[in-house]
Formats: sequence, structure tokens, C-alpha cells
Amino acid sequence: MQDSRAKIQIAWGIALVLAGIGVIYRIPQVVPRLAQIEQFAEGIGFIYFCCYFIAVTLIVGGGKKLYHNYRILSGKGDDT
Repeated sequence: MQDSRAKIQIAWGIALVLAGIGVIYRIPQVVPRLAQIEQFAEGIGFIYFCCYFIAVTLIVGGGKKLYHNYRILSGKGDDT
């Protein structure tokens, strides 16, 4: 049961990392379009920060999930 759960968590971790990479890929294309909207023009630096923060959080969280569950599958980690 633990192995099947770890495999599902590895798939989820891969999805998180790929989503983070996708966000990083799309930021240069989407944020300049947001800057054209008058209400967002002044806070464009904050918008960039938030978008990159989300991307890094997704990548780090997915990487942590991958590392932890890979150790469980390989028998080197604890089950907590």
C-alpha cells in the first residue's frame, strides 16, 4: 500500500515541477500583456515577483515530494 501511494506522490511531484517550469516559460509572454492594463501598470514589479515566487514554490515543492517519495520506494527513507 505504501509503494502505490509513493508512486502516486511521485507522479504528483512530477506534475508540480512541470507546472512550475510552465509558469516560468509563460511569465515573459503574459506579464507584459498585464502591464498594458492601466490598473496593473504601477505594480508590475510585484506581479513579476509573485509569478516567479509561485513558479519557484511549485518546483521546490515538487522536488521535495519527488525526493521524499523516491527514498521511500528505494527503501532508504523512513515512512513518515
